[in-house]
Amino acid sequence: MDDATGELDRTVALVTGASSGIGAATAKTLAAAGASVALAARRADRLETLATAIEDNGGTALAIPTDVTDGTAVEEMIERTTEAFGGLDALVNNAGVMLPAPVERADPDDWRRMVEVNLLGTMNVTRAVLPALRAGDGGHVVALSSDAIQSPSARFGAYAATKAGVVAFADSLRAEVADDGVRVTVVEPGVTDTELPDQVTDEGTKADVETLVASMRALDGEDVAAAVRYALTRPAHVSVDRLTVRPTDAG
Repeated sequence: MDDATGELDRTVALVTGASSGIGAATAKTLAAAGASVALAARRADRLETLATAIEDNGGTALAIPTDVTDGTAVEEMIERTTEAFGGLDALVNNAGVMLPAPVERADPDDWRRMVEVNLLGTMNVTRAVLPALRAGDGGHVVALSSDAIQSPSARFGAYAATKAGVVAFADSLRAEVADDGVRVTVVEPGVTDTELPDQVTDEGTKADVETLVASMRALDGEDVAAAVRYALTRPAHVSVDRLTVRPTDAG
């Protein structure tokens, strides 16, 4: 493969939210480093296209259409991954939605969706994958949070709350699994040029988010994927607990 280093040879990685943006970039990056990659998201056509691209470039990938809010589908996703690749070494919890709006006119269904996908989805997938990680020679859970938790902007309170929950969950999990050799890393991206702004339902907020992204040299998916790869490729005795990656222009 192009720029392959073999750092992740014999590693099996599962990436959720892999149909676009950070997830797709992460899958490509890990495959380029030698990992066999299971791709999970709801959009089956996007996953198949990505899996084909990875394999055409010499990598190994398996598309598994999955809704991380569906417990049965999550269990099947883990089962298919371990059956196809003989185990599972790393989970990248990337599936997420961003639906900011002023509190007074926010749609509670948007709040509920963010909690279900961003927080409960991460928790559900992590719970399901732990037996497979413990069965191997150590393992790694990576969870995508956001730098929005450090100083939540107006209209981003509910989104930041779900991402802060991811950090709290990861910190507690780290204490539970350290003795099993399982590491837990949180990656907190700043402004990143992805499809997430397209999901925003509040029109005023959507316009402001698009303006913000256009106002700077925003991160792209590959920038965040590089942070994930860095964490996964540290020696087994090194735990990268938390990584914040921001655009330089953000100050």
